[in-house]
Amino acid sequence: MLYEIATRSSRAQKQALFASFDTLMIPLALCLAVVLESSITADGATLRGLLPLFAAMTAGGALFCWYLGLPQIKLNAYETRGIVRTAAFATGLGIMGLLVDRASANMLPQGVFFIFILLLLVMCASWRIVLRQVTLGVYRRGERRMRVLVYGAGQTGQQLVAALRHDNAIQPVAFVDDNPTLQSQMVLGLRVYASSGIADLIARKGIDRVVLAMPSISPPSLARIAHQLRSIGCQVHALPSFAELVGEGELKQRVAPVSLDDLLGRNRLETELPGVSHAYSGRRIMITGAGGSIGSELCRQLIACKPDCVVLVDHSELALYNIDKELRELSSTLNIVPILGCVTNDAMMREALAENRIEVVLHAAAYKHLPLVERNAIAGLRNNVLGTKIIADAARDAGVERFILVSSDKAVRPTNVMGASKRLAELVVQDLATRSAGTRFSMVRFGNVLGSSGSVIPLFEEQIARGGPVTLTHGKVTRYFMTISEAARLVLLAGSFARGGDVFVLDMGDPVPIRKLARQMIEGAGFTVKDSDTPNGDIEIKITGLRKGEKLHEELLIAPDMLTTPHTKILRAQESYLSEFEMATALKDLRLAIDARDEDAVRAVIARWVEPVGLPEAATTG
Repeated sequence: MLYEIATRSSRAQKQALFASFDTLMIPLALCLAVVLESSITADGATLRGLLPLFAAMTAGGALFCWYLGLPQIKLNAYETRGIVRTAAFATGLGIMGLLVDRASANMLPQGVFFIFILLLLVMCASWRIVLRQVTLGVYRRGERRMRVLVYGAGQTGQQLVAALRHDNAIQPVAFVDDNPTLQSQMVLGLRVYASSGIADLIARKGIDRVVLAMPSISPPSLARIAHQLRSIGCQVHALPSFAELVGEGELKQRVAPVSLDDLLGRNRLETELPGVSHAYSGRRIMITGAGGSIGSELCRQLIACKPDCVVLVDHSELALYNIDKELRELSSTLNIVPILGCVTNDAMMREALAENRIEVVLHAAAYKHLPLVERNAIAGLRNNVLGTKIIADAARDAGVERFILVSSDKAVRPTNVMGASKRLAELVVQDLATRSAGTRFSMVRFGNVLGSSGSVIPLFEEQIARGGPVTLTHGKVTRYFMTISEAARLVLLAGSFARGGDVFVLDMGDPVPIRKLARQMIEGAGFTVKDSDTPNGDIEIKITGLRKGEKLHEELLIAPDMLTTPHTKILRAQESYLSEFEMATALKDLRLAIDARDEDAVRAVIARWVEPVGLPEAATTG
């Protein structure tokens, strides 16, 4: 009931209550002052004779109280300023009472009014303090409060606790600090505990959130503490120093992003790649893997080409929903057809191609995470190889004009199942290109895409945010990089340049050492690398060893022969391929091995038909 009264009372009602309390204190303080003045006989007759003085001071006090704004001061805000106003209120009333007394010839001793001033000040301040504690108790019992553990009992932590005590929704419960001199002490009424028992403390005290109030320690150390606490299952927030909040200190130094040109090893090519609207305007286009990193960017760039229809194929419901929703927001007039399904479903693909009268297929659907495909070779080959065969055959039979396969630099002399699956997919498309009169088949091959799922950049960012270490598989690993927009534009350009059987590659500049990339990202985040030269650095670069099937250096070309295209940055490779009989044999053996779920047989097919599948370079270099 008290909680409902406290929460439902209007501000005006509360102010009237405060004014009433202040007014009530006036006669009480005056009576006590008369009683306490030793020179006065405080009998009934004396007090009755002072009734006019009481009435005058009470009425005047009520008006003076409102004039000074005492009822408008909230209980939680009643501090130094409120006490000063209360002192002015008491002093003013004391002087007024003295003047009224002299005018009425009562001639009370001056000590009465001095005592009155002191008593009124104490009583008006006291009832507010008592009422504030009672109100806080009512609020705390009436609603669920967030229980907060403050990590750091220093100045920042103490300031935080002092501030949180003014919030009815938050309850500071205890401190945790690594300083042994503070442990077991009481700071601001809260006990300080050691960090070693924080998991038990969180469970025992019912902690909802931990606030890290240690702005002086290094950010990587702070990130490591936060990561450990989150693993316990508790919410963690880090509190910056007040200097950082106003833009001073080291905060400003941690806003220097790594140059994208440094990551690429060359200048970006978006502005140098020509437009492709003429090749796709008014066309009916299917994008497989439309919800993936490359597929979704292809969809976005196709919007500007104003196609007649875009068919989105993806086996991930969430990915398909997101890209379908995004495209409809970008273009309300475009005909968009989302198809939830897999490219290995022959009947579904043929039906989709026929019903939507598809003219161009951009095949970006693939399993591409190297370690996952290595451990799931059968699923990877079924999707990447047989799926490509199914959709490519269906496209040829449906009379599709152009079919573009999105491939990978890992298809060049692959040392892993994922790369081998992409090379087999290329061989499938190259084989069909030699036997198709109506459909022009081509492939686009490029390296790592910045920001795509599985890219090393998001992984490094996550590791840096956790405080490290940043993990490398090998100290000498290099990779080619390109942006998602470059990759998508290259795929679209390949479709406009294709003559049949082409393999298009982008001039990607020099390969980027991954160790250099890791160092750039750490330093770009405002941290220092921890190594033998700088043992007190923030974040360590840790070598974990090459994963199974991983190369030290990727390649873009199988054969050195290169042909030009209408654009200087795009090259065309003419590479060898399997004969029709060899391709049929390879696919037959692969299907039998997949149907039998025989992984050894699957790897034997790769070893026989993909050139050459050797050991990772780490093994050959010792």
